[in-house]
Amino acid sequence: MTAIEQTPGETTPVALRRLTKRQQFQKAARGNRAGRSAFGLQVIAAPQDAPGIGFTVTKKTGNSPQRNRIKRRLRAAVTACARDFVPAHDYVLVGKREALSEPFSKLVADLGTLITKVHAPRSPGNPNNSGRGGPRKPR
Repeated sequence: MTAIEQTPGETTPVALRRLTKRQQFQKAARGNRAGRSAFGLQVIAAPQDAPGIGFTVTKKTGNSPQRNRIKRRLRAAVTACARDFVPAHDYVLVGKREALSEPFSKLVADLGTLITKVHAPRSPGNPNNSGRGGPRKPR
């Protein structure tokens, strides 16, 4: 079915860019971040209109088939939450070993929650919840 023949109530797929360059991943690592047991999410504003999505799973998480399965599950969760991604932002999902055993519905729910969390405005008294960049301790 083409977009022209779309029936009422049917949603059109959201176009998501894929992050492929190392520089894009490094830039996202400097942005806002939040995490759950199965994956971490890193976000930063980007000049392109469409949201960009990247996936990374380190060798510490397991062998090649396990890492590929983690990435497949995260890609499916991103597809399920595609409407939640904010345009003009780059997102990197950092897969962890727990992504293999978590129920898929929990992965999707966690991703939706983290997207909301990283875009929430920070309170003036606590500018950085991650512990990075706060006031230094006196020596």
